[in-house]
Amino acid sequence: MRNTGDRVRIIITGLVMGIAEVIPGVSGGTIAFVSGIYERLIMAFHQFRPEVLLQLPRLGAGEIWRRVDGTFLALLFAAMGVSIVGFARAVSWLLANEPIIIWSFFFGLVVASCFIVAGQIRQVTGAIVSAGTTGLIIGLIITQLVPMQLTPSPMTLFAGGAVAVCAWVLPGMSGSFILLIIGLYAFVIEAVKNLDIASLAWLGLGCALGLMAFSQVLARLFRWYRNETLALLTGFMTGSLVKLWPWKVTLSYQMQADGSRIPLMQEPVLPMEYLSATGAEPQLILALVTATVGCGLVMLLDYLWLAGHRAQSYR
Repeated sequence: MRNTGDRVRIIITGLVMGIAEVIPGVSGGTIAFVSGIYERLIMAFHQFRPEVLLQLPRLGAGEIWRRVDGTFLALLFAAMGVSIVGFARAVSWLLANEPIIIWSFFFGLVVASCFIVAGQIRQVTGAIVSAGTTGLIIGLIITQLVPMQLTPSPMTLFAGGAVAVCAWVLPGMSGSFILLIIGLYAFVIEAVKNLDIASLAWLGLGCALGLMAFSQVLARLFRWYRNETLALLTGFMTGSLVKLWPWKVTLSYQMQADGSRIPLMQEPVLPMEYLSATGAEPQLILALVTATVGCGLVMLLDYLWLAGHRAQSYR
């Protein structure tokens, strides 16, 4: 690990990524991208190839650990795990009781993220515009998918983890939302709350294998089509803003084991329409404040990344 500031940035990023992954519609990949660790994360997982792991007897555990950026991954995922376990109940409560606060925060976060990611595109061509438009369309379509219902089992948890982790890696695509779409989100949240190790192990195994496979594709895309990939990811994030809009009217719910309800189908509305439809206060000032906090967090992560990058460049 390069320096203390680098470690702090990775831990902060992991904590925020963990919170993001609890909420359907919010992408941990977005947090990774704006914090400047996204490509490092993809390249670390890219190293988990059979030929690298088969060299363990010859190279030793220390060299393999260095090649896969093991300290970076350990810090990031430890922070994510602490955050998911520690904040799962709090985030569930906020979603049920203060939805405007949580959605405004992440709406502001993703709006700022779109500008930062788009700002990394070095030139604008027809291919760049096409990639961005494609990402936008796909992002909008995914937010409108009708949820299905899978019965939780080792195989469905494994498959769900493999699919959801691909969305987790992509900025603007939410792994939690994919779990919600396939009907496993409520079960997984309960498993996290109750520390159901067996269920989480099957989910984690699917995530691990899916991530190792998908990271190979992303690593090549960044190497060969960096600008087009950035445009595609910007489109994903922009499309996801529909899901993150703070004022929504819920059309259908999914019941949890404890009797609480998770919104499935929602329609974004203007604040005054929200008041008319729900009778609840739209909390405009509070929404603006929390959205500003979300933007500020993105700028802080971006500043920490730039500061660390400059410090590394001077060495």
